[in-house]
Amino acid sequence: MQTAFFIASKIIWGLMKPETLLVLVIALACYFTWRKRMSAARFWSTLSVLLMVGIGVFPVGRWALIPLETAYPASPQLDRVDGILVLGGGERPPAFGQPQVNEGGERYIEAMRLARRFPDATVLYTGGSGALSDAGKVTGVHARSAKLFFTDLGLDPERLKIENASRNTAENASMSFALAAPDPGERWVLVTSAFHMPRSMRTFERAGWTNLTPWPADFRTRGARGLGWNIAGTLSDLNLAAKEYVGLIAYGVTGR
Repeated sequence: MQTAFFIASKIIWGLMKPETLLVLVIALACYFTWRKRMSAARFWSTLSVLLMVGIGVFPVGRWALIPLETAYPASPQLDRVDGILVLGGGERPPAFGQPQVNEGGERYIEAMRLARRFPDATVLYTGGSGALSDAGKVTGVHARSAKLFFTDLGLDPERLKIENASRNTAENASMSFALAAPDPGERWVLVTSAFHMPRSMRTFERAGWTNLTPWPADFRTRGARGLGWNIAGTLSDLNLAAKEYVGLIAYGVTGR
């Protein structure tokens, strides 16, 4: 059932991405042009130009991300931490023996800062491969970057736990819970990108995690730009925001 949900979510999201919908609008303009249905062709052509200009000029992607990123406060006050959960997604596979991070690498930075601040806390990385081509496999390649990052920066390997089979946030939550087996009184901190935190907190709590403090990182809307041409950046932000809103709805409907 979990694999079926994973595959279906990947396919459906691929069709619903804003960039996919934009291509669809352009394709319809081309189709009606070739069919010489000029009224429809003019409509879809005009719509595609308006959409591209609107996305390029207005930071609509960042506007959509702001409610997600401000749902939880940054750097909340902590007095005791028994464990630090780090969600995968901020890394790439290691290269030449070096850990590789992506634009979400702040997840690792914040997790390491917390690990140094609370030297007795366990650090648990959770994340396998979210690629559709890896469905049914446990690759663990991304987890190797996590292990290299933390141990090379001095984290005691005895403090580090690695969960490398999960493929999405719901599996992050359930599989990390099974691995950590936290006592009810333990206090854990959840580190992930700020835009991803609302879905993550709800999912982890439904998986059984209690006394969980959100520690958002990787803020995309701080110092947000004003009007100006940046279609690639805005479309990327819009994809992120849309994925989270769709994910919140899908996870809510399915009880994840």
